[in-house]
Amino acid sequence: FHISHTQPVFKNPLCICLSPAVFSDVLALPIFKQEDSSLPSENETKNPPFQYVLCTATSPAVKLHDETLTYLNQGQSYEVRMLDNRKAGELPELTNKMVKSTVRVVFHDRRLQYTEHQQLEGWKWNRPGDRLLDIDIPMSVGIVEPKTHPSQLNAAEFLWDMNKRTSVFVQVHCISTEFTPRKHGGEKGVPFRIQIDTFALGENGEYTEHIHSASCQIKVFKPKGADRKQKTDREKMEKRTPQEKEKYQPSYDTTILSECSPWPDNAYVSTNQAATPTFTNTPLSTYTTNSQQQQQQLSPTASIQDTQKWLQKNRFNSYARLFSHFSGSDLLKLTRDDLVQICGPADGIRLFNALKSRLCPRLTVYVCKESPQETFFCLCVVYHALYLEELTAAELIRKMAGVCSLPLGKINQVYRQGPTGIHILLNESGEGLHLILK
Repeated sequence: FHISHTQPVFKNPLCICLSPAVFSDVLALPIFKQEDSSLPSENETKNPPFQYVLCTATSPAVKLHDETLTYLNQGQSYEVRMLDNRKAGELPELTNKMVKSTVRVVFHDRRLQYTEHQQLEGWKWNRPGDRLLDIDIPMSVGIVEPKTHPSQLNAAEFLWDMNKRTSVFVQVHCISTEFTPRKHGGEKGVPFRIQIDTFALGENGEYTEHIHSASCQIKVFKPKGADRKQKTDREKMEKRTPQEKEKYQPSYDTTILSECSPWPDNAYVSTNQAATPTFTNTPLSTYTTNSQQQQQQLSPTASIQDTQKWLQKNRFNSYARLFSHFSGSDLLKLTRDDLVQICGPADGIRLFNALKSRLCPRLTVYVCKESPQETFFCLCVVYHALYLEELTAAELIRKMAGVCSLPLGKINQVYRQGPTGIHILLNESGEGLHLILK
């Protein structure tokens, strides 16, 4: 049984094959209802107000339904054309006004996104005084007030007039293999993303009103390495049979950045402006808290309103309207392939990983009951695992009461026996558990 859906929320027409066993379950989801009035009709197709084009060819070794991949040389200037894509009468408030765009080089992999601060601080330690991204101002056309902040080594911003021809030339100085673990037998570079977020002038007189975001996947090689990689991919494709070639995309002369969620406001900011950075300025608890907030799993019992809040909290604002009638259970029923078809490869995989992620405890403590006397029949000691997410003394007492089958009020204080037999009172402050001598 086939359902064709050509609504503009999809990047490509969607064709889904369903078996009778699961058809009734999936059909209940509003995304598959043709009569859903909340989705725009074909006559209301809305193009993005802007389009950004990276003027370099895509790789020919990318499969049909995967996101394009573009190879760049380290330090080389690449043109990004900033195009006004509005229809007549669309967004009239932007006419004859400047907009601000921020261009970033960020990680494509979700694992590296969660540790972005540590990764970039480590890069800064190895490359003192260097930046990950720069704007080639002499070659750029139509940009006004270009700025790079010393605390944001991977971002730059500029103003531009939509009525004039605008091209910004960017240089990426980090290479993909700088963020891979050193292993024997060579290294495989990690992919990056070039992302551009555009803002209009808000009521507060600053460029804070978000209007558009787009990004593309790249890999960065040492000088001339991208040219060699492109040539190698092209030669490999030429050796494939015509049937195999049909499974791959052609190599396009330019790379069009596809729409995506805006990059969060709490992006990487260097914590130390000295020539020799350290890693101790930001407490570890800060990283853990931010990571927990991003990885908070959506509950199957979440209401439609809670699901909308979860999408916004996890940087899926652009898909909030699309999933406006979805509860937590509705969203969790979608498979990885469903989400890739709906949201595209990058955001679809990111949304799937966020939905299926499990929150790891911040600390695991193993405890056992001490026997009054050791006998021949009591040689096996059984340990119980206590999983702590809050790192508070109250949480530890609560979970220990459950393990020992004691009323919660029976445990007043918890001590740890030190190496010399002294007892240490377990207490807490604002930053987690601490051990205090009494």
